[in-house]
Amino acid sequence: MSEEALRQALGELAIDLREFARVRDWEQFHAPKNLAMSLAIEAAEVMEHFQWAEAHVAPVLAPAQRQAIAHELADVMIYLMRLSSVLDIDLAAAVREKMAINEQRYPVDRSRGRSTKYDEL
Repeated sequence: MSEEALRQALGELAIDLREFARVRDWEQFHAPKNLAMSLAIEAAEVMEHFQWAEAHVAPVLAPAQRQAIAHELADVMIYLMRLSSVLDIDLAAAVREKMAINEQRYPVDRSRGRSTKYDEL
């Protein structure tokens, strides 16, 4: 998928999510606090699938487990997109800005192959 197609798809998805909430009169429940809490809860539900897995072993997922994880990831994305929409944050621009910051924090010559935090490089 091209960058432009991805940008368009995410924009359309944000509109669809806003409309989904609007027609159900759920906007009243979508205060930033509620959305942020829901985002954290759904992220924890993703982690639950890997809670007791060996960290160094790539999990082999059964189709049903892969689908369950996909649905949890979708929930995370839904709440992330709703929160950014409610706060009027251009998420794509925020990601680009954060990547630029991280590029400065983690120069390739000092960070390649290392998991060291930027202030310890």
